[in-house]
Amino acid sequence: MTRTPGPLQSAPLPADIDDATLARRVLAGESGAFELLMRRYNRRLYRVARSMLRNDAEAEDALQDAYLAAYQSLANFRGEASLATWLSRVVVNQCLGRMRRQARRDNIVPMVSLGGPDEQEHAAMASDETHRPDRALLRAELRAVLERKLDELPETFRTVFVLRCVEELSVEETARCLDIPEATVRTRHFRARSMLRESLAQDIDVAERDVFSFDGERCDRIVAGVLRRVSG
Repeated sequence: MTRTPGPLQSAPLPADIDDATLARRVLAGESGAFELLMRRYNRRLYRVARSMLRNDAEAEDALQDAYLAAYQSLANFRGEASLATWLSRVVVNQCLGRMRRQARRDNIVPMVSLGGPDEQEHAAMASDETHRPDRALLRAELRAVLERKLDELPETFRTVFVLRCVEELSVEETARCLDIPEATVRTRHFRARSMLRESLAQDIDVAERDVFSFDGERCDRIVAGVLRRVSG
């Protein structure tokens, strides 16, 4: 019989508590345990949801619903996979459900199925440099570009890329999270990287033509400056 965690109670917990003990203490109804569990995996799980749903608010909502579902079914966690992998599967299922409901509302067929066949297609800089305001702005701009390019990828490739490259999960862990063969993970990861490189290269090709642009205003300013010096 499935056992639901009891009423939440406060209790101090060490930050390095292992996942199995953490899960048991959540089941015992300790609010501090459940809060620690969420804070421990929030970033990874949000990235999974965001990679699938392509919307910040939707990803937050889906993650909250997934946490509630995980809380209610935590007794089903058997430790056959890591707690992170089990939670990731809960999030994936929550997102797939939302995508199917949206597809029905839009009267369309979902583009992809995570469990189906593969039908679709430098180290950090020195610390002083890293914290310069201009470097921070550049990183923010690059991150925005990469996020936009990721959003343009088909969902199957996008999610695999986030788990493998952003969260740095192994091929095996990614396969477990998404319930797909390891060979499919490798294929989708390779295709995702190829598509991202191609997309970014296209933007770079366009940007190259505008490097050190010599627009009319600059031209006028130089001409006026020279004429002033000549006439002076």
